[in-house]
Amino acid sequence: MKGSQSAFHQLYDLHLDSLFRFLTQFTQDRDQVQEWTQRAFVKAFLKLTTFEFKSRFKTWLFTIGLNEMRTDMRSRFKFVELDEAPEQIEEESESEQWEMVKEAIKDLSPDKKIILLLHIAEGYSHKEIAEMLSIKEGTSRIILHRTKKELNKHMQHE
Repeated sequence: MKGSQSAFHQLYDLHLDSLFRFLTQFTQDRDQVQEWTQRAFVKAFLKLTTFEFKSRFKTWLFTIGLNEMRTDMRSRFKFVELDEAPEQIEEESESEQWEMVKEAIKDLSPDKKIILLLHIAEGYSHKEIAEMLSIKEGTSRIILHRTKKELNKHMQHE
């Protein structure tokens, strides 16, 4: 048990800042973010034996953190499943776009913000995002595409 606690402490040190930084995108309440982060790590520790190594540990941990946040914010938003994905979604230079729209991101709905930040800031694939959020991969792609269009419109009006 002591060895697993030591190993988990290393995982905690490795992922604490990125999970906390990610969750701060959804509220200015640092106490709330600390609560979500703490609950995510506690649940991860308690369920570590169920981790199946089908994804990266960070992906699994972010899923737990997102679930904690979504549970608390459930009344504010919900994900809409989209059945049909466009055949081809134009890929854009995400790092340049990220710099241009930082301020506009604050105005996005939480579901759009989650997908945008997971994909662009954290580098998750649509497949990983779909697994984390229990949505279809195409839904993740469509929401990201629509979010980019919304941000572009917002920036053109600025």
